[in-house]
Amino acid sequence: MTQGAEMAQKPTTNGPPGRDEDGVRRFVEHTALTFANYGMPRMAARVLMLLMAAEESTLTAAEIADGLAISPAAVSGSVRYLQQLGLVVKEPVPGSRRDVYRLPDDAWYQGAMVKGGIFATVGKLAAEGVAAAGGRGTVAGGRIAEMADFYAFIQDEMAGLLERWEARRAG
Repeated sequence: MTQGAEMAQKPTTNGPPGRDEDGVRRFVEHTALTFANYGMPRMAARVLMLLMAAEESTLTAAEIADGLAISPAAVSGSVRYLQQLGLVVKEPVPGSRRDVYRLPDDAWYQGAMVKGGIFATVGKLAAEGVAAAGGRGTVAGGRIAEMADFYAFIQDEMAGLLERWEARRAG
């Protein structure tokens, strides 16, 4: 049996009654694979989903590495990436050299706000591309203009969408 297979059998938490550790591991791996298929680095997706599924509110790098059967270096790179997206918070442990990692209370909102900035950036770049392609009247310029318009629309809609999410979450 490989180390990964052994780890897959090892419970990562002493969860509440009714918690299905095998089901939780399947959730972590399948959801991480789905995020990876949409462009997120797979290891970062696995770390994110482990934090999501952990009963504990914080995990150390060693606990993450142990829970996923990965190296400390893989944890380090993954949490750094997730921090940039606003999906993970790193906190020092008082009186220790260790840090713990947790999800922010509004992880998905924060992630959408940080990632949402890409829509404005791509829209601006596409608008520059329209000019470089000779304007909206050219074939290429028309295609690029549609891209610019789409990303401008998404960026404009993002604020309202996130406001509606906050209202739903509060209500």
